[in-house]
Amino acid sequence: MNNEIAIRKIMKHELPQLLELYKHLNKDDPELTLENVQTLWEEIYYNKRTHYIVADNDGQLVASCVLTIVPNLTRGARPYGLIENVVTHSDFRRRGLGTKILGAALRTAWEQNCYKVMLLTGSKKEETLSFYEKAGFKRDIKTGFIATPLN
Repeated sequence: MNNEIAIRKIMKHELPQLLELYKHLNKDDPELTLENVQTLWEEIYYNKRTHYIVADNDGQLVASCVLTIVPNLTRGARPYGLIENVVTHSDFRRRGLGTKILGAALRTAWEQNCYKVMLLTGSKKEETLSFYEKAGFKRDIKTGFIATPLN
């Protein structure tokens, strides 16, 4: 087994592994089937503004995040980035993989001329907040709000 974990963009055929990895993100999420999301995956995969960054351990996806680049008409028409769905397989946590995938996502955003990248977390744990700060994010600059559909 190779100890080197590659940080790279996802490949199209890795959707099943990504869905398996997402079980380590939100355990209460409904399980998705390949048949149900294949068309959506094609749309996502070929969208030049969406970047899935993964950590690959000998062919197994063990961490991932999604960067979306949003076109913008302020800040000199520079886009901004949004990062979501940051996840590391529970067997691979505390090895710096989350920091590495976030670093790769930020480099991609800066290469795309983004003037900022935003990330929200639902966690209130100090260790999680410190993790994001160590990865290059700053808290207390702006206040985040979330709206959800009424159920």
